Amino acid sequence: MESGTWLLTFARERIPDLISFGLKILAAVVLVIAGKYIIRGARNLAAKAFERAGADAGVSQFTDSLIKYGLYTVLFILVLTGFGVNLTSITAILAAAGVAVSLALQDVIANFAGGVLILTLKPFAVGDYIIEDNNRNEGTVKEIQLFHTKLTTVDNRTIVIPNGMLTNNSLTNVTEKDERQLDLRIDIAYESDLREAKRILTELLQGTPGILKEKEMSVFVDSLGTSSVVLGVRAWTRMDEYWKVRWQLLEDIKLTFDREGIRIPYTQITVHREET
Repeated sequence: MESGTWLLTFARERIPDLISFGLKILAAVVLVIAGKYIIRGARNLAAKAFERAGADAGVSQFTDSLIKYGLYTVLFILVLTGFGVNLTSITAILAAAGVAVSLALQDVIANFAGGVLILTLKPFAVGDYIIEDNNRNEGTVKEIQLFHTKLTTVDNRTIVIPNGMLTNNSLTNVTEKDERQLDLRIDIAYESDLREAKRILTELLQGTPGILKEKEMSVFVDSLGTSSVVLGVRAWTRMDEYWKVRWQLLEDIKLTFDREGIRIPYTQITVHREET
């Protein structure tokens, strides 16, 4: 068969299939572009509805994630069907591989369930400062997503924690209340004047802006250490002023102790040498 005849035969047999496949690709591209706009519109409508209803930010973020992943899944399925993929076959395969799929997705399912529990039980909300007790991750809750929660630390780092971890481990919600207890431990040398140190700490508490004067304040001997007397300081401050008050008080304690001759000991080793 001459090459020209072969090319004509190939074109006559294959070009319709190529055109059909190209049209399917074009339809898929159009579907994806249109689907993205529709999904974005649906998310914006949901966000506005939650905003008008005054819903919790965590609920709004979680629902937004649910809408996003759900609609993108539907879009993916529609694209597959556009290429002639039989959904019945896919369902049968997934059913047959149900055990393997469930094992593979158990962490995903646990994180999704954790997100639902967080929104239902409300151990924290967006804007709260929390401490995940097991791994000591801590920060301000910025987002509660479908499978994870995002925290922002005081030094502006972002920590992403799976929701399952937050529901399975203990955590501390620092900002659930409007007030927070300031609890410090200050070491002084044994030869320093204990009563004078307590007097200085009491005056500093009474004179530090941000300390709630109507709440209980106390200065006490917490323990007798191997090389120092450990004094405890407790007072109350407003949640949003906690760190500012803490840092200022620690600085004032150090400067005042230096001025008044109250020594804060540091770890040191004394070596005794026997003369021979």
